[in-house]
Order: sequence, then structure tokens, then C-alpha cells
Amino acid sequence: MRKHAPKSRPPRHRLLALLGPAFVAAVAYVDPGNVAANITAGARYGYTLVWVLVLANAMAVLIQYQSAKLGIVTGRSLPQVLGDRLGRGPRLAYWAQAELVAAATDLAEVIGGAVALHLLFNIPLLTGGVIIGVVSMLLLALQERRSQRTFEGAVVALLVVVTIGFVGGLLIAPPDWGETFAGLIPRLQGSGSLLVAASMLGATVMPHAIYLHSSLVRDHHEEIGEGHAERQADGPTPISDDGAPATPGGTTHADGASSGQARTGRLIRATRVDVIWALALAGGVNIALLLLAASALSGADGTDTIEGAHAAITASLGPIVGAVFAIGLLASGLASTSVGAYAGSEIMAGLLHIRVPLLARRAVTLVPALIIIAVGAEPTWALVLSQVVLSFGIPLAIVPLMRATGSEQVMGRWRDGALLRWTSRAAAALIIVLNLALVVLTLTGNG
Repeated sequence: MRKHAPKSRPPRHRLLALLGPAFVAAVAYVDPGNVAANITAGARYGYTLVWVLVLANAMAVLIQYQSAKLGIVTGRSLPQVLGDRLGRGPRLAYWAQAELVAAATDLAEVIGGAVALHLLFNIPLLTGGVIIGVVSMLLLALQERRSQRTFEGAVVALLVVVTIGFVGGLLIAPPDWGETFAGLIPRLQGSGSLLVAASMLGATVMPHAIYLHSSLVRDHHEEIGEGHAERQADGPTPISDDGAPATPGGTTHADGASSGQARTGRLIRATRVDVIWALALAGGVNIALLLLAASALSGADGTDTIEGAHAAITASLGPIVGAVFAIGLLASGLASTSVGAYAGSEIMAGLLHIRVPLLARRAVTLVPALIIIAVGAEPTWALVLSQVVLSFGIPLAIVPLMRATGSEQVMGRWRDGALLRWTSRAAAALIIVLNLALVVLTLTGNG
């Protein structure tokens, strides 16, 4: 990725300038797979599983914050950190599984976007998949040929469209707020709701979002002139006239270290705000989908597929709301597949030290999704398969992240505190157990 000249910004715009990376990562939480899961939960079990989404979002905030914090403190992405610590064999094996996860994510998002085009314009799925791929290449060109901030702006704009598309239906079919607040109390309705809850919680954290967020904050802060707050200059440290280590600007090394620590602290605080706002938006969209289904689609058949959910929404709330929903789905697919391709590029660069142009990579990784569409695979089945693949990859992303951010060797004084370490470990254990349960239930025919 090319470097950009630092840009000076007035103090009143400083916080706004620091925000953005988390909103790009948050796109992973409103992809087409999540849309189908939340609609199914609301249609089948009403408001019962609202608490699942609230808990899932809280865990997502923890994990995405840790990924961003790693990028700020080390100036490296999670794949880079792992690439530096693993031997050649383990590094290649880790890269292979990470690429498989990225491909599975891409499959779900291309198919979701193609389904949206089919719902809106009756475009054949294969043609729709090609269109989604081409538009995602245009979005990636913004990042590669213009700037990180331009790319972030385009993705955030799509996220706004997603929000309007998925939340708009609540204006026509407002939820029962009493039932909504009652849904915050953890409870289940039989084994069927347990499976749905496992699907919603287990697929909360997407591996590619974990890998990518650490890279996004690094590149974002480089572009706005903040840079890596604790980067050390190459070569021996200069010595000042009084014998103390000095930095190139004439300040002592102690002064430079203090300034770097203050800058790191400021970036970490801004990142907390960025992550909380972005994940609150994504969580709100997911909850809105569940509430819409609970209020308008309760007991409706066929809502376990995206096409069925769209048909049910159209029949219940009218064609305008159905069209708005499909537009939101289309924006979700476009934003998600662009972010997924970006993540795959960063994974390869970090683990193999090979930088492939984003547009070339996007063209290559689009092929498997188009092949699956071309052979006539049922879209929902393909989405389920992709979620199973993702389930295998989630522990391999979460556990190394926890180890890295909890390590004093990697993070120095910025390592996670005891409370954050144990809370994130509990969240990771829950996510891993639920993903294993989802895989077992799916492979045994009970999913």
C-alpha cells in the first residue's frame, strides 16, 4: 500500500479524523448471512432472542477493540505479527486456512449481492455475481489508487444505505417495545431456539474482520499523519549533549518516549470511541432485522432463506418496504465483498510477505463464487456451507489475537489488563464452543 503525506487538521476535527476503521470492519456484522439468520430468529421465535444479539455485539466490541489496539501499538497487522513469529511451515499452513476463510466469506457476500440484484431487477444470479464483482473492484480502486480515507468513506456510505434499508421497515411495522425489553432476559424456547442462538452467537465474529481491523487502523493513522505512535528509528539512538539518548528532533529519548506514549494513549482512546460507535450501529441494524421479523413475519413460512424473507416482507408490508429491504441487502453485499477482498490481500501480505494488487486479487477470488453460482448451487445452501468453513477459522483468529494483546513482549505497557484478558478469554471460549456446536449440528443434519 502506498504511503500518503501527513495532513494537518484543526484540533476540533482531530477526533473525527481518527474515526473510520471500525466502521469498515463493522460491515462484516451486517453481511447477507447475518441478515438471513436474524430474520429467521425473529420470524420463528419473536422477541425471545434479542438478548443473543446484545451479548454478541458486546463480545464483538471487545475483540475488534483488541485487534485495533494491536495495530496501533505495534504498527503491524495481526497477520504480520503472526508471520514474524511463525516458522515457514506453520506460516504457510496458517495462511492456507486464513485464505480459505476469506474465500468462504467472499462466497457468501457475492451470492448475497447477486440475490439482491435478482430480487430487485430479476437479473440472473450469475450475471448478478459478475456485477457485484465489478462494482467491488471499483470500490477497491478507490483505496489502491486514491486513498484509504476515500475507500473508508465509500464503505461507510454503503453502511448508511444498509442501515436505512434494514431499519426502514420498522417505521411501517413498529415492534412491541414491552416484548423487546422482555427479550433482553436470557431464555430459550426448546432445542430449536438453541440452534438458532448458536448460529447467531457463533457466527458473530468474522475472522477476516479480526485480521483486517489491525491493518485498517495502521493505514488510517499513517494517512492522517499520526503514524505508528511508538515506531523506533532504524540504527543507533542519537545522544544529546548531556549524554542522554536523543531523538532526531533534538528532544531527549525520554521526552520522545513520553510523547509517543501520549500519542498512543490518544489513539487508543479514539479507537474505543470508533469501535463502540461502529459496532453499536451494526448491532442496531441486526436487532432491527430481528424486531422487524418478530413484528411483521412471526409464524411466516419460508423465512429461512433470503428470498423467502424478502417475499414475506413484501407480502406483509408492501412492495416499497420489500424494495428498500432488497436495496439494503445489495449495499450489504457490495460493502462486505469489498472489505473481504481487502482482508484477503492483507492476510497474504502479512503471512507470505507478498503484495498482490487488490484489483488483480479481486478478479481471481471472484472466480470460485461465480463457479458455484454457475453450477446451480442453491444460494442458501452455499451460505450455510460458507458459515461452516468460517466456524473452523474463528478460533485460529481469536486465540492468537488474545495471546498477542495479552503479551508484554508484543504490547509493552499497553498489554491488556487482567479484567480485559479474562473477559475476552471468556467471550472467545463461548464463541468457539458455539461454533463447534454449529458445525456438529450442521454436519449431523440437525442444523
